Amino acid sequence: MAWWGKLIGGTFGFMVGGPIGAMLAGAVGHQFDLGLDKQFSGASIGDQERLQSAFFAATFSVMGYICKADGQVSKGEIRAAQAVMQRMQLSAEQKKAAMELFNQGKQPGFPFEAVMQQFRLECHRRQNLVRLFLEVQIQAALADGELHPAEHKILLQLFDLLGLSSQEFDQLLRLAGWGSAGGRSRSGAGAVGGVSIIEESYALLGVKPAASDAEIKKAYRRLMSQHHPDKLVAKGLPEEMINLATEKTQAIGKAYQALRDARGF
Repeated sequence: MAWWGKLIGGTFGFMVGGPIGAMLAGAVGHQFDLGLDKQFSGASIGDQERLQSAFFAATFSVMGYICKADGQVSKGEIRAAQAVMQRMQLSAEQKKAAMELFNQGKQPGFPFEAVMQQFRLECHRRQNLVRLFLEVQIQAALADGELHPAEHKILLQLFDLLGLSSQEFDQLLRLAGWGSAGGRSRSGAGAVGGVSIIEESYALLGVKPAASDAEIKKAYRRLMSQHHPDKLVAKGLPEEMINLATEKTQAIGKAYQALRDARGF
């Protein structure tokens, strides 16, 4: 929590400014100069605490932006945001800041593209962090049990801005439990609309049914490495988000086990 202590203490030397810094200032009540001319200064430094602060701010503000995409924020979407905070075991102060960031994202004129451009530079090729960020946003969009066309459009734009493909978008939808029939599966890899748990497991791991056992093992190891909590924290994930990464590794592990049992390897 070192990043949070510095943030509320007003030690912003590790911040790069720009729209993310301005949002953080509003969320924690500090007044300081974070002009747009400093938006991308030092983006390649990769300061851990600055990145953790940026991840926190981007996560909750963009969540609010996506949830408002269909014209209104549902109770389910608000509960989803609160559930993320609960799983992160945020303190009362952190929850208050997170909700303020969520509300900022809901406001007209939210600088979505500028925030994502800055966030991408802050991540500095840490693709594992980017993927976890996107998974959280997908979960927020699916919180009300459907994927609204406006939310779908923003998510695709989000993936494009962060340098990921539409194929990766489809795979992360699977990882969030969104079945191929366009609905939520029962456990992240369950049966929906005639789609079997095995088919969902193949999709979640990003492999085809014709894939060899070796290819399945390789895909499983890659995904487990991408979501390994300790590795993500080392790359700049706020420690409060370890539980989110752990949940992903559990879903990946269940899908792999289902294929192992089915194939007998």
